[in-house]
Amino acid sequence: MNRLCRNGVTLVLAVGCWAEGAQAQFKNGGQAVELRLPTLSQRAVATQRIGLTDITINYCRPLVNGREIWGKAVPYGSVWRSGANENTTISFSDDVSIEGHALPAGTYGLHTVPTADQWTIIFSKNSTSWGSFSYDEKEDALRVTVKPHAAEFEEALAYTFGELRPDSTAATLRWEKLAVPFHISADVNALVLRSIQNQLRSVGGFTWAGYDEAANWLIDAHQNLDQAMKWEDRSIQIEERFENLLGKSQILEQQGKKQEAEAMKTRALDTANGLQLHIYGRGLQLQKKQEEGFAVFNVNVKKHPNEWYTHGELSRMASAKGDFDTAVKEMKLALPGAPDVAKPGIQRLIGRLEKKEDINP
Repeated sequence: MNRLCRNGVTLVLAVGCWAEGAQAQFKNGGQAVELRLPTLSQRAVATQRIGLTDITINYCRPLVNGREIWGKAVPYGSVWRSGANENTTISFSDDVSIEGHALPAGTYGLHTVPTADQWTIIFSKNSTSWGSFSYDEKEDALRVTVKPHAAEFEEALAYTFGELRPDSTAATLRWEKLAVPFHISADVNALVLRSIQNQLRSVGGFTWAGYDEAANWLIDAHQNLDQAMKWEDRSIQIEERFENLLGKSQILEQQGKKQEAEAMKTRALDTANGLQLHIYGRGLQLQKKQEEGFAVFNVNVKKHPNEWYTHGELSRMASAKGDFDTAVKEMKLALPGAPDVAKPGIQRLIGRLEKKEDINP
């Protein structure tokens, strides 16, 4: 299992790594020095985004290959590379929290200390070493303790991401019949707000849409409404449109200014074209605000009585009342004038209505 370097010095590469399934190329335990050859434990990358934060794990995948892994091939109580070959690394594009503990953005060597009932997950500032052989506890950025649990068999070690939420995920090491999750979270609202502020200093800050999108993100997040109003007013100043007038009405509503909100909403609806009204009404339906959506449809029907989408709106309102004859009639009137991309969907709606199925929302 020795390989000979060009200078005649014998390089022994067996150094205990076989216990971790880290054979590099040759079945006899040798590893290539001069050539780039496939590794037995093949390289993989797992990545996940939460909010705007990218998480990336680079690792090599040892195989079970009939061995007893936990407590044998991977000894209990010893620092393990959490993979094979060189350091398993984990990178974060922004500051994160691991199991509730802060960890700055960066790339870390990912090591673990397995035991039968709990694991220590180690994030080392040194991410460029071979395995865990030169691991130094003084270089730890963070240690957390987690619980392993039984899982379906995995022949090749894998890292997966699950338990996805808007601001968090669980990264899980899976191998043999064991899964070891650790939870990662990010302050998404703060990160996005900083990102928006930076983007508005560039191209996005010269358009009505950039400021309107920024305001809408805060509206959806129900936060910092004073800033949302400043951005929406800036959008209106650049170009007054249905979208930013409607956004301003929503800010006023969240601020509890009901009369001002209604006046601004009326102004927005007066500015909107037919398709904008249709999309807004459908959006209200999808938010389970069907009566509000129907009120917008009625405004649209009065302003644009002969458009394909208003025939569709009349059909939806008739369907909600159980008047399927009228609903079928109106949806059939929508079909000829609809764009080609919408026609298959309309035909499906007609089929449902003919079976007396309500097509709302």
